[in-house]
Amino acid sequence: MKYGIVAFPSKQLQDFANSYRKRYDSHYAKITPHITLKGVSDVEDLQIDDVSNAVKEICTHFAPISIHVSKVSSFAPVNNAIYLKVDPTEQLLDLHEAFHSEYFGGKALYKFVPHITIAQDMNSGEHDDIFGQLRMTNVDFSETINRIHLLYQLEDGSWTVYETYRLTGEA
Repeated sequence: MKYGIVAFPSKQLQDFANSYRKRYDSHYAKITPHITLKGVSDVEDLQIDDVSNAVKEICTHFAPISIHVSKVSSFAPVNNAIYLKVDPTEQLLDLHEAFHSEYFGGKALYKFVPHITIAQDMNSGEHDDIFGQLRMTNVDFSETINRIHLLYQLEDGSWTVYETYRLTGEA
C-alpha cells in the first residue's frame, strides 16, 4: 500500500488553491490541497497500524503548526510545478524531519520546501505562461493547523484519509 503524511490547510485556503488547481493541476480530483510532510512511501498492509501508532506518537511531541502562505512560486527549471509557498518555520521543518527517521525510511530525497501545489504536469511553454500570470497574485494567508493525516492511495490513484491525528504537544 502507498501512504503519505500531510497537513490540510483551512477550507478558505483550500478553496483558494482549488480555484487554480481545477484548471492547472492534473491531480485536482485525486487529492485535496495539502502540505506534504512525508511523501509517497510503500508499506505492507499488515504494517499500517504500526505506522499509524508511530505517527500518533510523533504528534504528542508537536504543538499545532502556525503557517503563513506568502506567494506563488515555482520549482522550475527542476520541474514545471507551481505552488503556494508556505514560509518554512522551525516547527514545520522539525515535524517534517520527524517523519524522515530510519523508521519511516530515512532521509528525504529532496530538500523540504513547504508548499501547496496549484499547477503541475505542464510543458515549459504552458508553465511560463501560467506562472507569469499567477506570480502577480496577492497571496497572504496565516493560520494554525492542529491536525495531520495519514493517507493511503486507492486503486484509481486517488488518496483518502486512513487516520487523523491531533498535534497535542507543547509549543
